[in-house]
Amino acid sequence: MSDTRALDNPHESVASEPPELDKPVEAGPSEEPSTGEAGEVEVSTGEVEAVEGLRSLDSVIAETAPDTSGLEDIGVASFGATAESIIQADDRVQIHNTSAYPWRAHASLLITAADGSSWIGTGWFISPRTLITAGHCVFIKNSGVPGRDGWVRSIRVMPGRNGSTLPYGSSTSTSFRSVTGWTGSGNHNYDYGAIILPTTLGSTVGWFGYSVASDSQLNGSVVNISGYPGDKPAGTQWYHSNRVTSVNSTKVYYSVDTMGGQSGSAVYHLRDGSRYAVAVHAYGGATANSGTRVNREVFDNLSRWKA
Repeated sequence: MSDTRALDNPHESVASEPPELDKPVEAGPSEEPSTGEAGEVEVSTGEVEAVEGLRSLDSVIAETAPDTSGLEDIGVASFGATAESIIQADDRVQIHNTSAYPWRAHASLLITAADGSSWIGTGWFISPRTLITAGHCVFIKNSGVPGRDGWVRSIRVMPGRNGSTLPYGSSTSTSFRSVTGWTGSGNHNYDYGAIILPTTLGSTVGWFGYSVASDSQLNGSVVNISGYPGDKPAGTQWYHSNRVTSVNSTKVYYSVDTMGGQSGSAVYHLRDGSRYAVAVHAYGGATANSGTRVNREVFDNLSRWKA
């Protein structure tokens, strides 16, 4: 493909809703957010500052990865089934060096729902304490199971996980964010949220920028997705990149291979050597998978949660 700058493959190249629905809502303890940059910029970066805060692996407290084999994607809790799919051949590549950036900025999620059931998902850092993920990873809708709907009980965040290995340990959160479009009505166009950590683990692993991209910048461009699919060995990270096939005001559609467990992954591209998320992966389909687009409203909420 000609757009090689947009590829992040470590091996070889592969091919308006009402604004009140984006009103932020939260669960768990929080601090009053700073909104200084919201609405003033269209690109948010920060990975350089994060890299400066790296600590050595020797300083990380050894932890044993939980056994997540057999656990289902958190999307099953809300939708009953996930439609994420492999588009034609399975071109995903396993990431082995997960302790290197950018792979360590992706996190395997072990999610405990309100009823105590366990699920898997993926998240990605945007600041020392904040990860972005799908709304259905932090708030379950319409499960039909008594006591399961609503904010999840806790999420164990494991950045750069590689099977049983946790190169940067983990941090467990009980503080979450989403928007009323998801928590109130389960509208798929507003399926995004955030995890707020009690520690500054992001200062160790680094994080992604995010940006508001135009239709012309997105259509036909190459995007990257890496995450923790449930159809592969438990806790292993897998990557694929491919073209955006279409966009609308709230969604980005792409031919990137994904499977259940990757709900919440960053959909990102490279610009001038930096990585910017343009969507949050959330859904699949027969001919394309899709994510919630980082439009102006999403950008502003991410910036609030980042602060």
